[in-house]
Amino acid sequence: MNEKRIRLSGTNEVRDFVRVAEKCDFDIDISYNRVVVDAKSFLGILAMDLNQELTVTYVGRDARFENVLQRYAVA
Repeated sequence: MNEKRIRLSGTNEVRDFVRVAEKCDFDIDISYNRVVVDAKSFLGILAMDLNQELTVTYVGRDARFENVLQRYAVA
């Protein structure tokens, strides 16, 4: 299982993230505190507190998805 911390700052970044996540054939979750949503759900992610760091958990590998994670990664 892979885990990365990211920050999404608005609807355009959420849309970009979800578009790439939807193309992956493995499960991807985003969590903050005790709230966990499917990372392929645009509305689910928008309902989260985007002012906080989000944790992305996934089990597969996809180069495009890894690039998007890197773009939004928290240092």
